[in-house]
Amino acid sequence: MRTLFFFLFLPLFFSVQAQNIVPKVSSGKLVRIENFQSKYVTSRNIDIWFPKDYDDKKKFAVLYMHDGQALYDSATTWNHQAWDVDDVAGKLLAEGKLKNFIVVGIWNGGQTRHPDYFPQKPFENLSKIEKDTVTAQLQMAGRTKESFNPQSDNYLKFIVKELKPFIDKTYSVYTNQKNTFIAGSSMGGLISMYAICEYPNVFGGAACLSTHWVGTFTPKNNPTPNAFINYLHKNLPTPKNHKIYFDCGDQTLDALYPSIQKKVDELMVAKGYSQKNWTTKYFPGENHSEKAWNKRLDIPLQFLLDIN
Repeated sequence: MRTLFFFLFLPLFFSVQAQNIVPKVSSGKLVRIENFQSKYVTSRNIDIWFPKDYDDKKKFAVLYMHDGQALYDSATTWNHQAWDVDDVAGKLLAEGKLKNFIVVGIWNGGQTRHPDYFPQKPFENLSKIEKDTVTAQLQMAGRTKESFNPQSDNYLKFIVKELKPFIDKTYSVYTNQKNTFIAGSSMGGLISMYAICEYPNVFGGAACLSTHWVGTFTPKNNPTPNAFINYLHKNLPTPKNHKIYFDCGDQTLDALYPSIQKKVDELMVAKGYSQKNWTTKYFPGENHSEKAWNKRLDIPLQFLLDIN
């Protein structure tokens, strides 16, 4: 219970994080766009990482990542943990294991994180009683005081219609689906899954780490996992030109995921996905934290950004 209580208030910590401290990176360069304005979502910082060999004369793939304030420098995060994307990506690039790419780190909106990241169409397909159940569970978890209404369709519009066009116009990047990827963990894993399903012509690959399949914070009397699986059954993009990565541990919040992930794995096989375009990794003993995601980040990066 103590562990669950700790995780219930993550967005509160995210929202009070120092907004003006630019993370230090171990390799490459970081550029911050402060308070990127949107007509779809609240304004937020965008932290873009460029590898040390970034050059306007070359083209780079683009990896969009959620929870951008937790990606680069543990000295600037609320819990003193970070993905250390610059360390992992810089090393793999130096070893020639990845295609050239940049990382667009999208800050979450603090209090808007859960509605921004919760897949909207699966929720809208629930009955009123089921929606009320989800709302009640999220109210108990401190995620909302009102009736819960996901805004993830607008969040994806922000990425696809506002942020991506800006990145495509401003930097030397490939703009096609084959070189555009999206990734995140927990709720960020959910929205990455939703993104590649909603915009299969925009995103060629998605990495979903510790995907928060429960949506709320309890598996009991929870209609959310089945709603997500039913949505995937109808909306998974073709395996012909998409790559999807899932993983999870089995400690702390990750303990809620393996049984649901196995059902998703069965669906992936039924939909024609194979080792070529999909993988799910299980990490016994690993918990729900940036340290855990950092330790295995090299796996989804190599899976999505393989130089071959």
